[in-house]
Amino acid sequence: MSNPVLSEFDIIFAGGGTTACVVAGRLAAWDPSLKILVLEGGQHTLDKAAHVQPYKYPTHQASTSTTMTVIVGNPTPRLNGRAPIVSCAHCVGGGSSVNYAAYTRAPASDFDDWGVGGWESKNLIPLMKKPETYEVQPDRPSHGYAGPIKVSSGGHKLSIGDEFIHVGTTYHKRPFADDTNDLETCNTYSPWEKYIDGTTGRRSDAAHHYIYNQAHNPNLQLWVGKRVKRVIFEDKRAVGVEFTSDLVSCPDADQLSSTVRASKLVVISAGAFGSPAILERSGVGAEAVLKRCGVEQLVNLPGVGENYGDHNVAFSPYFAADESVTMDKLWRGEESILQEHLAQWKLNGQSLIAQTGKDAKIKWRPDDEELKAMGSAFELRWKEFFQDRPDKAVAILAVVAGYIGSSGLPARNYLTAEVVTLYPLSVGSVHIKLGENGKEELDFTTGYLDDPSDIVPLNIGYKRVREICRRMPSYRGEVSTRHPRFPEGSAAVCREATGPVDLNAPDIIYTAEDDEAIEQFHRDGMQTTWHSLGTCAMKPRTDQGVVDARLNVYGVTNLKVADLSIVPKNVGTNTYSTALLIGEKAAMIIAEDLGISC
Repeated sequence: MSNPVLSEFDIIFAGGGTTACVVAGRLAAWDPSLKILVLEGGQHTLDKAAHVQPYKYPTHQASTSTTMTVIVGNPTPRLNGRAPIVSCAHCVGGGSSVNYAAYTRAPASDFDDWGVGGWESKNLIPLMKKPETYEVQPDRPSHGYAGPIKVSSGGHKLSIGDEFIHVGTTYHKRPFADDTNDLETCNTYSPWEKYIDGTTGRRSDAAHHYIYNQAHNPNLQLWVGKRVKRVIFEDKRAVGVEFTSDLVSCPDADQLSSTVRASKLVVISAGAFGSPAILERSGVGAEAVLKRCGVEQLVNLPGVGENYGDHNVAFSPYFAADESVTMDKLWRGEESILQEHLAQWKLNGQSLIAQTGKDAKIKWRPDDEELKAMGSAFELRWKEFFQDRPDKAVAILAVVAGYIGSSGLPARNYLTAEVVTLYPLSVGSVHIKLGENGKEELDFTTGYLDDPSDIVPLNIGYKRVREICRRMPSYRGEVSTRHPRFPEGSAAVCREATGPVDLNAPDIIYTAEDDEAIEQFHRDGMQTTWHSLGTCAMKPRTDQGVVDARLNVYGVTNLKVADLSIVPKNVGTNTYSTALLIGEKAAMIIAEDLGISC
């Protein structure tokens, strides 16, 4: 947006991710005279193929990508000494511009469990409906039909998803439902909708639908390549921010600091990693953290950077039949296939360009037999949290038509089983620290698998989804190098196959040694779902809270946080839907504070 540069704004957003786009866009639409500045460290995404073509989401995880920031966690014995890697979006629109576009919503009870006044599900359901246009089915009372964000099944249906649902409903004996995103339905096989416009085939992200579509408003300004260092306070009132050019986005720019003032409000919206770091650099945080970085403490707020949460995921690939339609040829960049699908996509928004490979899932809860197999390590967690909450899934089990990590493997068709655990008990932390060279780094502890109950759903989920894949018509065996290393002679040994087993074939019987191999596989390879949250939690200050129910940072004025970092307890969903919800709620809170009619 090339508008006249202003030196003072009414509201400044530190970060231009999903939630910031929603809040800034809504406020600008309600009051176009408001002078709003969004500062984003990454680059523009406007009409760029990497962002608007859904099939391209794997490119953002490439080692050469500048659209995501890689954060290396502290090594942990729970991951066999591995230093876990978590990446987060680094571009306008944040996660909504780079994610898998998977449409899921948390059960309504998740928000009631937060225990925060004004954030109960009865107050939030209208705001969950507000952002979306649900193109899948008409007249569903829990869905929205007039919002800027489109939800569809994507531009090309893949039969592998149908196979997964068929085997799941027959062999796994769970029912089918065409909508498991009605805020309560659980434990049924269903299609997996996507944040893709069913007409244009484009990704439905926050940047294009809340910010870029208001380029006509000179008072809404978006400055890219700007990294916010800290909030500027006068006494304890936030009056602006200090920023520099981002090193990744602007490697050749000078690193001199600039400041810009906000007369009404500063909103930190830099995500689960960026938001606590900005607060700590501003003197808001725990004394020990600030002291070791030479930052003078303004407000003692020890909850800053604590309560880090995520979901855990494990992928396991299988060979698929040569005649199966998968994403592999597109992801490998086979030129003739790519051009054919691009031409179709440009014509009518259809083809695999408007696909992600994910067409089916189950929000899975174990039955009695599966629970028994999960053993004593999961028993207490089940009884305390899941047993009496039938709307809460333990994990999402799904299959992807293709394999993102296929480099180094034969140029063939693949399908990938996916197990995502939704409510891991472990939590971590994110703080600033000074590295050996004196430069700021992040001291990041993921907490992954710290609680013994957390690995159990991954282990059982692997077995269950493997049995489903073995029965799918497209199945041609396991890619053994990307599966557990079962002992020689075991019935569980992975190998290629000429076709599926019978639907009624007996399950693989695993020995204690086989179970150990599965556990080691997950400790070696389990990874982030890119659903980082919780590090500026909306809790009471005495309970390591950082913001109150109106998103105000404790101990200061004119400063709010609005992004996934405020989530006090984990949510059983892909978190784009939650980021949109927080944005809609934050927009209304700020409008009320400023006396703006919305």
